[in-house]
Amino acid sequence: MCKYAIIVAGGKGERMGNHIPKQFLKLNGKPILMHTIEKFHSTFPELKIILALPENQFDFWEELCYKFGFTNIPHEIVAGGKTRFHSVQNALKLVNENGIVAVHDGVRPLVSQHTIINCFKTALQLGNAVPVVDVVDSLRYVNKAENKAVKRACYKIVQTPQCFQTALIKKAYQQDFIEEFTDDASVVEAIGIKIHLVTGNKENIKITSPEDLVIAEDYLTR
Repeated sequence: MCKYAIIVAGGKGERMGNHIPKQFLKLNGKPILMHTIEKFHSTFPELKIILALPENQFDFWEELCYKFGFTNIPHEIVAGGKTRFHSVQNALKLVNENGIVAVHDGVRPLVSQHTIINCFKTALQLGNAVPVVDVVDSLRYVNKAENKAVKRACYKIVQTPQCFQTALIKKAYQQDFIEEFTDDASVVEAIGIKIHLVTGNKENIKITSPEDLVIAEDYLTR
């Protein structure tokens, strides 16, 4: 079985208040994106890694790889698109063997090996796997007319990697983009496929703010 990982890294860094895109910010001494790629490579050394980056960031990534000696993990680079959907769609053009495709956010460097393995294993058995964790805060439903409490047990926080059998995800991404496609699971669900949930790891946060970076540093230190 061929294993692929599409790492989507299209951030611009606005919420970080930084001119450097968030995936390139340093975490424990090296860019966040390098931590993410290393985690997948260390879990499955045979994994084929496809990195989706904005085309105008190719040269900068190459400079970072040289600067940090990040040359021992083979990976292909593909131009990201206008949205996350289009970036994954472009990356799937490089997937040409049957197996499992994992799609992961480049700024989730703290995903555990257990989560990665569990997602691949479940996708092989059931066709797809999406990691989730419990909601611990109280939730309220809000619209223009009202707001009301809802049962948090009925909701989950969705993470990545989201894993799919190759034929399934390639078929799903033949659809035209709609705004409701917020992740890969929503794309696959739109062609009538049941999504299978697996337990993620709570440390697997998406780093989008300076506060997230502090939390990630703390996790790595501990």
